[in-house]
Amino acid sequence: MAIHDEKIIILDFGSQTTQLIARRIREQKVYCEIHPYNLKLDAIRALAPMGLILSGGPSSVYDPEAPISDPEILNLGIPVLGICYGAQLMTLQAGGRVERACKREFGKADLTVFATDALFAGLEPGRAEYQVWMSHGDRIETLAPGFAIAATSEHSPNAAIRHEHKNLHGVQFHPEVAHTLIGTDVLRNFIFGICGCQPAWTMESFVQTTVAHIRATVGQEQVICALSGGVDSSVTAALVHRAIGDQLTCIYVDNGLMRTGETESILSYFSQKTGLKVIHVDAVKFFLDRLQGVEDPEKKRKIIGYGFIEIFEKEAHKLGAEVRFLAQGTLYPDVIESVSFKGPSAVIKSHHNVGGLPEVMKLKLLEPLRELFKDEVRKVGLELGIPEEAIFRQPFPGPGLAIRILGALTAERLHILRQADVIVLEEMKRTGYYRKVWQSFAVLLPIQTVGVMGDERTYENVVAIRSVDSVDAMTADWSKLPYDLLGRISTRIINEVRGVNRVVYDISSKPPSTIEWE
Repeated sequence: MAIHDEKIIILDFGSQTTQLIARRIREQKVYCEIHPYNLKLDAIRALAPMGLILSGGPSSVYDPEAPISDPEILNLGIPVLGICYGAQLMTLQAGGRVERACKREFGKADLTVFATDALFAGLEPGRAEYQVWMSHGDRIETLAPGFAIAATSEHSPNAAIRHEHKNLHGVQFHPEVAHTLIGTDVLRNFIFGICGCQPAWTMESFVQTTVAHIRATVGQEQVICALSGGVDSSVTAALVHRAIGDQLTCIYVDNGLMRTGETESILSYFSQKTGLKVIHVDAVKFFLDRLQGVEDPEKKRKIIGYGFIEIFEKEAHKLGAEVRFLAQGTLYPDVIESVSFKGPSAVIKSHHNVGGLPEVMKLKLLEPLRELFKDEVRKVGLELGIPEEAIFRQPFPGPGLAIRILGALTAERLHILRQADVIVLEEMKRTGYYRKVWQSFAVLLPIQTVGVMGDERTYENVVAIRSVDSVDAMTADWSKLPYDLLGRISTRIINEVRGVNRVVYDISSKPPSTIEWE
Protein backbone atom coordinates (compact mmCIF):
# COMPACT_ATOMS: atom_id res chain seq x y z
CA MET A 1 0.00 0.00 0.00
CA ALA A 2 1.18 3.47 -0.85
CA ILE A 3 2.41 5.71 1.93
CA HIS A 4 0.54 8.98 2.54
CA ASP A 5 1.99 11.74 4.66
CA GLU A 6 -1.39 13.18 5.63
CA LYS A 7 -4.45 11.09 6.27
CA ILE A 8 -7.76 11.01 8.12
CA ILE A 9 -8.72 7.72 9.78
CA ILE A 10 -12.34 6.63 10.12
CA LEU A 11 -13.19 4.08 12.79
CA ASP A 12 -16.18 2.10 11.53
CA PHE A 13 -19.00 1.32 13.97
CA GLY A 14 -21.19 -0.29 11.32
CA SER A 15 -22.89 2.66 9.64
CA GLN A 16 -24.27 2.18 6.13
CA THR A 17 -22.68 5.53 5.21
CA THR A 18 -19.15 5.02 6.56
CA GLN A 19 -17.78 4.64 3.04
CA LEU A 20 -19.56 7.83 2.07
CA ILE A 21 -17.62 9.74 4.74
CA ALA A 22 -14.38 8.52 3.17
CA ARG A 23 -15.53 9.54 -0.28
CA ARG A 24 -16.50 13.02 0.89
CA ILE A 25 -13.07 13.53 2.43
CA ARG A 26 -11.24 12.22 -0.63
CA GLU A 27 -13.26 14.64 -2.76
CA GLN A 28 -11.45 17.37 -0.83
CA LYS A 29 -8.12 15.87 -1.99
CA VAL A 30 -7.28 14.53 1.46
CA TYR A 31 -6.47 10.83 1.84
CA CYS A 32 -8.76 8.81 4.09
CA GLU A 33 -8.86 5.18 5.30
CA ILE A 34 -11.53 3.10 7.04
CA HIS A 35 -10.49 0.86 9.94
CA PRO A 36 -12.41 -1.26 12.46
CA TYR A 37 -13.74 0.48 15.56
CA ASN A 38 -11.50 -1.64 17.81
CA LEU A 39 -8.23 -0.59 16.16
CA LYS A 40 -5.50 -0.62 18.82
CA LEU A 41 -3.97 2.58 20.12
CA ASP A 42 -0.50 1.57 18.95
CA ALA A 43 -1.84 0.96 15.45
CA ILE A 44 -3.48 4.39 15.42
CA ARG A 45 -0.24 6.02 16.55
CA ALA A 46 1.68 4.14 13.84
CA LEU A 47 -0.71 5.40 11.17
CA ALA A 48 -0.08 8.97 12.43
CA PRO A 49 -3.42 10.39 11.26
CA MET A 50 -4.10 14.10 11.18
CA GLY A 51 -7.58 13.40 12.53
CA LEU A 52 -9.97 10.64 13.60
CA ILE A 53 -13.63 10.23 12.72
CA LEU A 54 -15.91 7.93 14.73
CA SER A 55 -18.66 6.80 12.36
CA GLY A 56 -22.32 6.26 13.04
CA GLY A 57 -23.74 2.81 13.65
CA PRO A 58 -26.98 0.88 14.25
CA SER A 59 -26.33 0.11 17.93
CA SER A 60 -27.18 1.91 21.16
CA VAL A 61 -24.15 2.69 23.31
CA TYR A 62 -25.86 0.75 26.12
CA ASP A 63 -26.44 -2.44 24.12
CA PRO A 64 -24.59 -5.43 25.63
CA GLU A 65 -22.97 -6.12 22.24
CA ALA A 66 -22.40 -2.47 21.34
CA PRO A 67 -19.11 -1.77 19.53
CA ILE A 68 -16.89 0.18 21.93
CA SER A 69 -13.55 1.72 20.99
CA ASP A 70 -10.70 2.35 23.42
CA PRO A 71 -11.63 5.48 25.44
CA GLU A 72 -7.97 6.55 25.40
CA ILE A 73 -8.52 7.55 21.78
CA LEU A 74 -9.88 10.80 23.21
CA ASN A 75 -6.54 11.46 24.94
CA LEU A 76 -4.19 10.89 22.00
CA GLY A 77 -4.03 14.61 21.20
CA ILE A 78 -5.48 13.93 17.73
CA PRO A 79 -8.58 15.87 16.61
CA VAL A 80 -11.66 13.64 16.82
CA LEU A 81 -15.07 14.04 15.16
CA GLY A 82 -17.87 11.78 16.35
CA ILE A 83 -20.84 11.33 14.00
CA CYS A 84 -24.20 10.16 15.43
CA TYR A 85 -23.29 6.95 17.34
CA GLY A 86 -19.68 8.17 17.38
CA ALA A 87 -20.74 11.40 19.12
CA GLN A 88 -22.83 9.47 21.64
CA LEU A 89 -19.95 7.11 22.41
CA MET A 90 -17.58 10.04 22.83
CA THR A 91 -20.03 11.60 25.30
CA LEU A 92 -20.43 8.39 27.30
CA GLN A 93 -16.69 7.72 27.49
CA ALA A 94 -15.95 11.32 28.50
CA GLY A 95 -18.42 11.16 31.42
CA GLY A 96 -21.70 12.38 29.89
CA ARG A 97 -25.08 10.66 29.56
CA VAL A 98 -26.92 9.27 26.54
CA GLU A 99 -30.61 8.32 26.68
CA ARG A 100 -33.35 6.98 24.47
CA ALA A 101 -34.99 10.02 22.85
CA CYS A 102 -38.67 10.67 23.52
CA LYS A 103 -39.04 11.39 19.81
CA ARG A 104 -36.67 9.75 17.38
CA GLU A 105 -35.26 11.80 14.51
CA PHE A 106 -35.15 10.21 11.08
CA GLY A 107 -34.87 12.46 8.06
CA LYS A 108 -34.52 16.18 7.56
CA ALA A 109 -34.16 18.54 10.53
CA ASP A 110 -33.40 22.23 10.99
CA LEU A 111 -30.19 23.06 12.81
CA THR A 112 -29.61 26.18 14.91
CA VAL A 113 -25.90 27.02 15.17
CA PHE A 114 -24.42 28.80 18.20
CA ALA A 115 -20.65 28.41 17.80
CA THR A 116 -19.62 29.81 14.43
CA ASP A 117 -16.03 28.65 14.54
CA ALA A 118 -14.47 25.17 14.44
CA LEU A 119 -16.98 22.85 12.65
CA PHE A 120 -19.32 25.72 11.81
CA ALA A 121 -16.81 28.34 10.73
CA GLY A 122 -18.32 30.62 8.12
CA LEU A 123 -21.96 29.96 9.09
CA GLU A 124 -24.37 32.48 10.59
CA PRO A 125 -25.07 32.20 14.34
CA GLY A 126 -28.59 31.67 15.64
CA ARG A 127 -29.96 30.66 12.27
CA ALA A 128 -32.43 27.76 12.34
CA GLU A 129 -32.59 27.07 8.63
CA TYR A 130 -29.58 24.83 8.11
CA GLN A 131 -31.03 21.57 6.80
CA VAL A 132 -29.33 18.45 8.15
CA TRP A 133 -30.10 14.72 8.04
CA MET A 134 -30.79 12.84 11.26
CA SER A 135 -31.02 9.09 11.84
CA HIS A 136 -31.06 8.21 15.53
CA GLY A 137 -33.17 6.89 18.38
CA ASP A 138 -30.79 7.85 21.21
CA ARG A 139 -29.60 11.36 21.95
CA ILE A 140 -26.99 13.10 24.07
CA GLU A 141 -28.85 14.07 27.24
CA THR A 142 -26.11 15.39 29.54
CA LEU A 143 -22.84 16.80 28.27
CA ALA A 144 -19.57 15.37 29.55
CA PRO A 145 -17.34 17.68 31.64
CA GLY A 146 -15.56 20.24 29.47
CA PHE A 147 -18.03 20.01 26.58
CA ALA A 148 -20.32 22.78 25.33
CA ILE A 149 -23.26 22.98 22.93
CA ALA A 150 -22.38 24.08 19.40
CA ALA A 151 -25.79 23.55 17.72
CA THR A 152 -29.29 22.28 18.46
CA SER A 153 -32.31 20.89 16.62
CA GLU A 154 -35.95 20.50 17.67
CA HIS A 155 -35.49 17.02 19.15
CA SER A 156 -31.74 17.11 19.82
CA PRO A 157 -30.75 19.85 22.30
CA ASN A 158 -27.13 18.72 21.86
CA ALA A 159 -27.14 18.28 18.08
CA ALA A 160 -23.50 19.38 17.92
CA ILE A 161 -20.99 19.52 20.76
CA ARG A 162 -17.37 20.54 21.24
CA HIS A 163 -14.83 20.30 24.02
CA GLU A 164 -13.74 23.69 25.29
CA HIS A 165 -10.04 22.80 25.55
CA LYS A 166 -9.48 19.61 23.50
CA ASN A 167 -10.00 19.04 19.81
CA LEU A 168 -13.03 16.82 20.38
CA HIS A 169 -16.18 17.45 18.34
CA GLY A 170 -19.45 15.61 17.86
CA VAL A 171 -22.51 15.97 15.64
CA GLN A 172 -25.78 14.09 15.95
CA PHE A 173 -26.55 14.58 12.24
CA HIS A 174 -24.81 12.99 9.25
CA PRO A 175 -22.63 15.52 7.37
CA GLU A 176 -21.66 12.93 4.76
CA VAL A 177 -25.13 12.60 3.15
CA ALA A 178 -26.36 14.96 0.44
CA HIS A 179 -29.48 15.90 2.45
CA THR A 180 -27.26 17.72 4.97
CA LEU A 181 -26.83 20.93 2.98
CA ILE A 182 -23.94 22.15 5.15
CA GLY A 183 -22.27 18.73 5.27
CA THR A 184 -19.39 19.62 2.98
CA ASP A 185 -18.75 22.80 4.99
CA VAL A 186 -18.62 20.82 8.25
CA LEU A 187 -16.24 18.19 6.88
CA ARG A 188 -14.04 20.79 5.21
CA ASN A 189 -13.83 22.74 8.48
CA PHE A 190 -12.81 19.57 10.30
CA ILE A 191 -10.14 18.33 7.89
CA PHE A 192 -8.66 21.72 6.99
CA GLY A 193 -9.47 24.13 9.82
CA ILE A 194 -9.23 21.71 12.76
CA CYS A 195 -6.88 18.96 11.53
CA GLY A 196 -4.69 21.23 9.41
CA CYS A 197 -4.63 18.98 6.33
CA GLN A 198 -3.57 20.22 2.90
CA PRO A 199 -5.48 19.30 -0.30
CA ALA A 200 -2.51 17.40 -1.71
CA TRP A 201 -3.94 13.93 -2.44
CA THR A 202 -4.47 13.84 -6.21
CA MET A 203 -4.29 11.01 -8.69
CA GLU A 204 -1.03 12.50 -9.97
CA SER A 205 0.46 12.32 -6.48
CA PHE A 206 -1.00 8.82 -6.04
CA VAL A 207 0.75 7.61 -9.20
CA GLN A 208 4.09 9.10 -8.16
CA THR A 209 3.91 7.70 -4.63
CA THR A 210 2.67 4.27 -5.73
CA VAL A 211 5.27 3.85 -8.48
CA ALA A 212 8.02 4.59 -5.96
CA HIS A 213 6.44 2.17 -3.47
CA ILE A 214 6.22 -0.62 -6.09
CA ARG A 215 9.88 -0.16 -7.03
CA ALA A 216 10.97 -0.28 -3.41
CA THR A 217 8.82 -3.36 -2.71
CA VAL A 218 9.72 -5.38 -5.80
CA GLY A 219 13.39 -4.50 -6.22
CA GLN A 220 14.86 -6.69 -8.96
CA GLU A 221 12.25 -9.45 -8.65
CA GLN A 222 9.89 -10.52 -11.44
CA VAL A 223 6.14 -9.80 -11.25
CA ILE A 224 3.20 -11.40 -13.02
CA CYS A 225 -0.08 -9.52 -13.36
CA ALA A 226 -3.53 -11.07 -13.50
CA LEU A 227 -4.93 -9.36 -16.61
CA SER A 228 -8.65 -9.67 -17.27
CA GLY A 229 -8.98 -6.77 -19.69
CA GLY A 230 -11.22 -4.84 -17.31
CA VAL A 231 -10.51 -1.35 -15.99
CA ASP A 232 -8.99 -2.48 -12.68
CA SER A 233 -6.50 -4.99 -14.06
CA SER A 234 -5.60 -2.76 -17.03
CA VAL A 235 -4.76 0.17 -14.73
CA THR A 236 -2.88 -2.16 -12.37
CA ALA A 237 -0.78 -3.48 -15.26
CA ALA A 238 -0.02 0.03 -16.55
CA LEU A 239 0.93 1.25 -13.08
CA VAL A 240 3.22 -1.69 -12.34
CA HIS A 241 4.72 -1.49 -15.83
CA ARG A 242 5.57 2.18 -15.29
CA ALA A 243 7.33 1.21 -12.07
CA ILE A 244 9.34 -1.85 -13.17
CA GLY A 245 9.10 -2.13 -16.96
CA ASP A 246 10.16 -5.50 -18.39
CA GLN A 247 10.18 -7.13 -14.95
CA LEU A 248 6.39 -7.44 -15.48
CA THR A 249 4.68 -10.25 -17.39
CA CYS A 250 0.88 -10.16 -17.74
CA ILE A 251 -1.16 -13.35 -17.83
CA TYR A 252 -4.61 -13.47 -19.38
CA VAL A 253 -6.57 -16.57 -18.38
CA ASP A 254 -9.59 -17.52 -20.47
CA ASN A 255 -11.75 -19.26 -17.88
CA GLY A 256 -14.60 -20.02 -20.28
CA LEU A 257 -16.82 -17.57 -18.42
CA MET A 258 -16.27 -14.50 -20.58
CA ARG A 259 -18.81 -12.76 -22.80
CA THR A 260 -19.04 -13.42 -26.54
CA GLY A 261 -15.89 -12.21 -28.33
CA GLU A 262 -14.39 -10.85 -25.11
CA THR A 263 -11.18 -12.90 -25.15
CA GLU A 264 -10.39 -12.05 -28.77
CA SER A 265 -11.08 -8.35 -28.19
CA ILE A 266 -8.91 -8.17 -25.05
CA LEU A 267 -5.94 -9.95 -26.60
CA SER A 268 -6.16 -7.78 -29.73
CA TYR A 269 -6.20 -4.57 -27.67
CA PHE A 270 -3.17 -5.45 -25.56
CA SER A 271 -1.12 -6.73 -28.47
CA GLN A 272 -1.80 -3.69 -30.66
CA LYS A 273 -2.10 -0.76 -28.26
CA THR A 274 0.18 -1.48 -25.30
CA GLY A 275 3.79 -2.47 -24.75
CA LEU A 276 2.91 -5.16 -22.22
CA LYS A 277 4.14 -8.75 -22.40
CA VAL A 278 0.97 -10.88 -22.33
CA ILE A 279 0.70 -14.67 -22.01
CA HIS A 280 -2.63 -16.23 -23.01
CA VAL A 281 -3.71 -19.31 -21.04
CA ASP A 282 -6.65 -21.37 -22.33
CA ALA A 283 -8.21 -22.74 -19.13
CA VAL A 284 -11.79 -23.21 -20.31
CA LYS A 285 -11.94 -26.96 -19.61
CA PHE A 286 -10.00 -26.51 -16.35
CA PHE A 287 -12.62 -24.19 -14.85
CA LEU A 288 -15.81 -25.64 -16.32
CA ASP A 289 -14.88 -29.13 -15.08
CA ARG A 290 -14.37 -27.81 -11.54
CA LEU A 291 -17.59 -25.80 -11.61
CA GLN A 292 -19.75 -28.63 -12.89
CA GLY A 293 -22.77 -29.13 -10.63
CA VAL A 294 -21.79 -26.29 -8.24
CA GLU A 295 -24.75 -24.06 -7.32
CA ASP A 296 -23.61 -22.19 -4.21
CA PRO A 297 -22.26 -18.73 -5.23
CA GLU A 298 -19.60 -18.63 -2.50
CA LYS A 299 -18.27 -22.02 -3.65
CA LYS A 300 -18.19 -20.75 -7.23
CA ARG A 301 -16.14 -17.71 -6.19
CA LYS A 302 -13.68 -19.75 -4.17
CA ILE A 303 -13.24 -22.39 -6.88
CA ILE A 304 -12.50 -19.65 -9.40
CA GLY A 305 -10.20 -17.76 -7.01
CA TYR A 306 -8.23 -20.88 -6.11
CA GLY A 307 -8.10 -21.91 -9.77
CA PHE A 308 -6.63 -18.60 -10.87
CA ILE A 309 -3.91 -18.79 -8.23
CA GLU A 310 -3.06 -22.37 -9.23
CA ILE A 311 -2.68 -21.30 -12.86
CA PHE A 312 -0.69 -18.17 -12.03
CA GLU A 313 1.75 -20.17 -9.90
CA LYS A 314 2.22 -22.72 -12.70
CA GLU A 315 2.78 -19.98 -15.28
CA ALA A 316 5.21 -18.18 -12.97
CA HIS A 317 7.22 -21.40 -12.68
CA LYS A 318 7.30 -21.73 -16.49
CA LEU A 319 8.85 -18.28 -16.86
CA GLY A 320 12.11 -19.67 -15.52
CA ALA A 321 13.10 -16.59 -13.51
CA GLU A 322 12.13 -16.47 -9.88
CA VAL A 323 8.74 -14.77 -9.80
CA ARG A 324 7.71 -13.67 -6.32
CA PHE A 325 4.83 -11.24 -6.87
CA LEU A 326 1.33 -11.43 -8.28
CA ALA A 327 -0.21 -8.05 -9.15
CA GLN A 328 -3.99 -7.82 -9.28
CA GLY A 329 -6.64 -5.11 -9.45
CA THR A 330 -8.21 -5.32 -6.00
CA LEU A 331 -10.18 -2.17 -5.14
CA TYR A 332 -11.32 -0.70 -1.83
CA PRO A 333 -14.97 -1.83 -2.22
CA ASP A 334 -13.70 -5.41 -2.80
CA VAL A 335 -11.84 -5.28 0.49
CA ILE A 336 -14.72 -3.71 2.42
CA GLU A 337 -17.26 -6.28 1.17
CA SER A 338 -14.96 -9.30 1.51
CA VAL A 339 -13.14 -8.76 4.80
CA SER A 340 -15.05 -8.50 8.06
CA PHE A 341 -13.72 -6.01 10.60
CA LYS A 342 -14.76 -8.49 13.33
CA GLY A 343 -17.20 -5.88 14.46
CA PRO A 344 -20.54 -4.56 13.27
CA SER A 345 -19.70 -4.74 9.56
CA ALA A 346 -20.55 -8.11 8.06
CA VAL A 347 -18.91 -9.96 5.19
CA ILE A 348 -21.25 -9.42 2.22
CA LYS A 349 -19.60 -11.79 -0.24
CA SER A 350 -16.17 -13.11 -1.13
CA HIS A 351 -14.56 -11.42 -4.09
CA HIS A 352 -12.53 -13.90 -6.11
CA ASN A 353 -9.40 -11.79 -5.63
CA VAL A 354 -9.85 -11.13 -1.89
CA GLY A 355 -11.96 -13.54 0.14
CA GLY A 356 -11.77 -16.13 -2.63
CA LEU A 357 -8.01 -16.60 -2.40
CA PRO A 358 -6.37 -19.54 -0.62
CA GLU A 359 -4.82 -18.74 2.75
CA VAL A 360 -1.48 -20.19 1.69
CA MET A 361 0.01 -19.41 -1.69
CA LYS A 362 3.55 -19.06 -2.97
CA LEU A 363 3.19 -15.66 -4.60
CA LYS A 364 3.11 -12.40 -2.66
CA LEU A 365 0.25 -10.09 -3.59
CA LEU A 366 0.90 -6.68 -5.09
CA GLU A 367 -2.32 -4.65 -5.01
CA PRO A 368 -1.54 -1.02 -5.89
CA LEU A 369 -5.23 -0.03 -6.25
CA ARG A 370 -6.37 -1.60 -2.99
CA GLU A 371 -7.11 1.80 -1.43
CA LEU A 372 -9.05 3.30 -4.36
CA PHE A 373 -12.68 3.51 -5.42
CA LYS A 374 -13.61 2.78 -9.04
CA ASP A 375 -13.95 6.40 -10.15
CA GLU A 376 -10.50 7.10 -8.68
CA VAL A 377 -9.08 4.13 -10.62
CA ARG A 378 -10.43 5.61 -13.85
CA LYS A 379 -8.72 8.91 -13.04
CA VAL A 380 -5.45 7.03 -12.44
CA GLY A 381 -5.89 5.30 -15.80
CA LEU A 382 -6.29 8.61 -17.59
CA GLU A 383 -3.25 9.94 -15.71
CA LEU A 384 -1.29 6.95 -17.05
CA GLY A 385 -2.42 7.65 -20.61
CA ILE A 386 -4.71 4.63 -21.05
CA PRO A 387 -7.26 5.25 -23.85
CA GLU A 388 -10.82 6.15 -22.81
CA GLU A 389 -12.17 3.08 -24.63
CA ALA A 390 -10.44 0.90 -22.03
CA ILE A 391 -11.01 3.20 -19.03
CA PHE A 392 -14.76 3.64 -19.41
CA ARG A 393 -15.71 0.02 -19.93
CA GLN A 394 -18.44 -1.10 -17.58
CA PRO A 395 -17.26 -3.27 -14.68
CA PHE A 396 -17.24 -7.02 -15.28
CA PRO A 397 -16.90 -9.44 -12.34
CA GLY A 398 -13.75 -11.52 -11.97
CA PRO A 399 -15.75 -14.79 -11.75
CA GLY A 400 -17.35 -13.78 -15.04
CA LEU A 401 -20.68 -15.23 -16.10
CA ALA A 402 -20.45 -17.86 -13.34
CA ILE A 403 -22.16 -15.46 -10.94
CA ARG A 404 -24.69 -14.28 -13.53
CA ILE A 405 -26.00 -17.80 -14.01
CA LEU A 406 -27.93 -18.59 -10.85
CA GLY A 407 -27.60 -22.26 -10.05
CA ALA A 408 -25.41 -24.79 -11.84
CA LEU A 409 -23.37 -23.94 -14.94
CA THR A 410 -23.86 -25.90 -18.15
CA ALA A 411 -22.68 -25.27 -21.70
CA GLU A 412 -26.30 -24.67 -22.74
CA ARG A 413 -26.98 -22.12 -19.98
CA LEU A 414 -23.72 -20.29 -20.78
CA HIS A 415 -24.76 -20.10 -24.43
CA ILE A 416 -28.18 -18.67 -23.52
CA LEU A 417 -26.72 -16.01 -21.23
CA ARG A 418 -24.03 -14.98 -23.70
CA GLN A 419 -26.65 -14.40 -26.40
CA ALA A 420 -28.83 -12.34 -24.05
CA ASP A 421 -25.84 -10.36 -22.79
CA VAL A 422 -24.83 -9.38 -26.33
CA ILE A 423 -28.29 -7.96 -26.94
CA VAL A 424 -28.25 -5.92 -23.72
CA LEU A 425 -24.86 -4.39 -24.55
CA GLU A 426 -25.77 -3.73 -28.19
CA GLU A 427 -28.94 -1.86 -27.26
CA MET A 428 -27.31 0.08 -24.41
CA LYS A 429 -24.52 1.23 -26.73
CA ARG A 430 -26.89 1.96 -29.63
CA THR A 431 -28.97 4.32 -27.46
CA GLY A 432 -26.00 5.93 -25.67
CA TYR A 433 -26.97 4.55 -22.28
CA TYR A 434 -23.86 2.37 -21.97
CA ARG A 435 -21.81 5.38 -20.80
CA LYS A 436 -24.68 6.90 -18.82
CA VAL A 437 -25.12 4.01 -16.37
CA TRP A 438 -22.61 2.31 -14.08
CA GLN A 439 -23.30 -1.25 -15.17
CA SER A 440 -25.85 -3.12 -17.29
CA PHE A 441 -26.09 -6.85 -17.90
CA ALA A 442 -28.28 -9.95 -18.14
CA VAL A 443 -28.77 -12.63 -15.48
CA LEU A 444 -30.06 -16.14 -16.17
CA LEU A 445 -32.45 -17.25 -13.43
CA PRO A 446 -32.79 -20.84 -12.19
CA ILE A 447 -36.50 -20.97 -12.99
CA GLN A 448 -38.72 -21.62 -15.98
CA THR A 449 -42.13 -20.17 -16.72
CA VAL A 450 -45.05 -20.90 -19.02
CA GLY A 451 -45.31 -18.92 -22.24
CA VAL A 452 -47.02 -18.96 -25.61
CA MET A 453 -45.05 -18.86 -28.85
CA GLY A 454 -46.69 -19.51 -32.23
CA ASP A 455 -49.90 -20.62 -30.52
CA GLU A 456 -47.95 -23.31 -28.69
CA ARG A 457 -47.24 -23.64 -24.97
CA THR A 458 -43.63 -23.13 -23.91
CA TYR A 459 -41.91 -23.75 -20.61
CA GLU A 460 -38.59 -21.94 -20.81
CA ASN A 461 -36.02 -19.79 -19.02
CA VAL A 462 -36.30 -16.34 -17.48
CA VAL A 463 -33.66 -13.62 -18.04
CA ALA A 464 -33.37 -10.66 -15.67
CA ILE A 465 -31.94 -7.34 -16.83
CA ARG A 466 -29.89 -5.39 -14.29
CA SER A 467 -28.81 -1.78 -14.81
CA VAL A 468 -27.61 0.50 -12.01
CA ASP A 469 -26.37 4.05 -11.49
CA SER A 470 -23.45 4.49 -9.09
CA VAL A 471 -20.23 6.37 -8.44
CA ASP A 472 -18.11 3.76 -6.66
CA ALA A 473 -20.25 0.57 -6.40
CA MET A 474 -20.58 0.98 -2.63
CA THR A 475 -24.14 2.21 -3.15
CA ALA A 476 -26.23 2.03 -6.31
CA ASP A 477 -29.72 2.81 -7.56
CA TRP A 478 -31.54 1.01 -10.35
CA SER A 479 -31.39 2.86 -13.67
CA LYS A 480 -34.60 4.55 -14.85
CA LEU A 481 -34.17 3.31 -18.42
CA PRO A 482 -36.76 4.36 -21.03
CA TYR A 483 -39.62 1.91 -21.49
CA ASP A 484 -38.99 1.68 -25.23
CA LEU A 485 -35.36 0.67 -24.59
CA LEU A 486 -36.42 -2.02 -22.10
CA GLY A 487 -39.12 -3.15 -24.50
CA ARG A 488 -36.62 -3.43 -27.35
CA ILE A 489 -34.19 -5.47 -25.20
CA SER A 490 -36.99 -7.78 -24.04
CA THR A 491 -38.38 -8.32 -27.53
CA ARG A 492 -34.97 -9.07 -29.01
CA ILE A 493 -34.00 -11.54 -26.26
CA ILE A 494 -37.28 -13.46 -26.50
CA ASN A 495 -37.20 -13.51 -30.30
CA GLU A 496 -33.49 -14.18 -30.81
CA VAL A 497 -32.42 -16.33 -27.85
CA ARG A 498 -33.80 -19.83 -28.10
CA GLY A 499 -34.83 -21.13 -24.67
CA VAL A 500 -36.06 -17.83 -23.17
CA ASN A 501 -39.72 -16.83 -22.98
CA ARG A 502 -39.72 -14.15 -20.28
CA VAL A 503 -37.62 -11.07 -19.42
CA VAL A 504 -37.85 -9.13 -16.13
CA TYR A 505 -36.20 -5.90 -14.94
CA ASP A 506 -34.47 -5.65 -11.55
CA ILE A 507 -35.58 -2.47 -9.71
CA SER A 508 -33.73 -3.01 -6.42
CA SER A 509 -31.04 -0.68 -5.08
CA LYS A 510 -27.83 -1.31 -3.14
CA PRO A 511 -28.32 -1.58 -0.24
CA PRO A 512 -30.31 -3.70 0.49
CA SER A 513 -29.42 -5.66 -2.66
CA THR A 514 -25.98 -6.02 -4.22
CA ILE A 515 -25.24 -5.10 -7.84
CA GLU A 516 -24.47 -8.66 -8.92
CA TRP A 517 -27.05 -11.31 -8.07
CA GLU A 518 -24.45 -13.71 -6.66
